[in-house]
Amino acid sequence: MFNPERPPEITAQRWLNSDKKRSLKAEKGKVIVVAIWQLVCPGSQKYGLPQAMRLRGAFDENEVAVFGLHMAFEKFAEQTPEMVEAYLAANDITIPVALDKPDGENMPETMKAYELQGTPAMLIFDRQGRLRRHYLGAVDDLRIGAEVMTLLIEDKESPREMSIALERKLAAALVDPEAHAHDHEHGDACGCGHDHSHDHGHDHTHDHHHNHDHEHDHGAAHGEPGHVHGPGCKH
Repeated sequence: MFNPERPPEITAQRWLNSDKKRSLKAEKGKVIVVAIWQLVCPGSQKYGLPQAMRLRGAFDENEVAVFGLHMAFEKFAEQTPEMVEAYLAANDITIPVALDKPDGENMPETMKAYELQGTPAMLIFDRQGRLRRHYLGAVDDLRIGAEVMTLLIEDKESPREMSIALERKLAAALVDPEAHAHDHEHGDACGCGHDHSHDHGHDHTHDHHHNHDHEHDHGAAHGEPGHVHGPGCKH
């Protein structure tokens, strides 16, 4: 069962925009943001990648690592590695991008390991390597910036109590996106990919379906390190 306290490594068949293989382990000690996208997903092009580039420009690379993860789980002929590379070059996307390793079926390796539901999505890891946020769909820049800054305040050796205290302050200050989760039309701002089958009391249905059930071990209660939340997580 997936545990955000000890998240798996990114499994990439190839890295683009990088002269070396990148890894979560090598970046431990920084806050890490991973923008997950597909070439055939309009939301990825409109929201996910541009936001990742804004994050790259807003934070020092020695403090915040920003990666892309191209997670192809459909229409493979329309998003080959060469097509992805050409898109990045044509649109000035310069962050390192991992191509998720295919497994011979519909879901690539990292997608399966993290039980991801679709694109665009975002993963945010703290300095200790714990997965602290998992969002599906577009998320406001101000919210992401506030969350990254909060994680930056924590030291890589910070005690758990500090993490819990900061999480609670952040939760008290920010409006929960779940409160507005049903106030919009489902378009390219939502994930292009899966039904939410987390059994959280929602059923967001999108155009492309890979119907398989996931049960996440959230590892901690809301307001504690290891808690993963986003539009599909009710707390």
